[in-house]
Amino acid sequence: MKKVGIIGGLGPETTSEFYLDLVFSCQKKDRTHRPSIIIASVPLPYKIEEEAIAKNIGFERIPPFLIEEAKRLEKSGADFIVMPCNSLHIFIKEIRNAVKIPVLSIVEETVKFLKKNKFKKVGIVSTSATIKNRLYENAFEENNIGYETPDDFQQAKMGKIILNLVIGMQNNKDREEIIKIINDFEKKDVDCIALACTDLQLLIPKHPTLKIFDTMKIFANITVEKILE
Repeated sequence: MKKVGIIGGLGPETTSEFYLDLVFSCQKKDRTHRPSIIIASVPLPYKIEEEAIAKNIGFERIPPFLIEEAKRLEKSGADFIVMPCNSLHIFIKEIRNAVKIPVLSIVEETVKFLKKNKFKKVGIVSTSATIKNRLYENAFEENNIGYETPDDFQQAKMGKIILNLVIGMQNNKDREEIIKIINDFEKKDVDCIALACTDLQLLIPKHPTLKIFDTMKIFANITVEKILE
């Protein structure tokens, strides 16, 4: 088994959910050993976290925290690193340049999954930072996958919903707002929806006609495969 190092994302609940998913998924496939997992809880000040999610500002203050934890995981013996947070992948190049071990990308693995399953047009539900930096848009264009994103008003709502999740607030009203956004995507002939914010796995909506994929679950499955290599 390989040892994985996890850099905690924006919001502790998603990191714990990701960890548990890895443990239980590994046990289903190999009951001889428990997976070796190291978690780095990034000591990110709450003010920076809130401004990044709700206001989409101050992201330039985050990389030093991530790089420090990536180096710590490498020194601790991790064979590879993952980040269960889409928005933090804005800095994946900086993190990859800072360590010698592989750093898997949730964006790259999601694109591989969608291509493998032959989806042609995807609705992207994510943080404003992910949209602004075109993490998925650029990757989809490079792989000939069409996409749709929420309008500015809907995206502002998404920011508030995601911030609620990060601070531990979950409610049906937020889930209903996400469903409204997804209904608008349906009118634009998308094949599926990508929940491109790992916090949204805490509030996964159901839709009668569109398939909804949680990018964190896709990433967890790939991480399990890597651990069991």
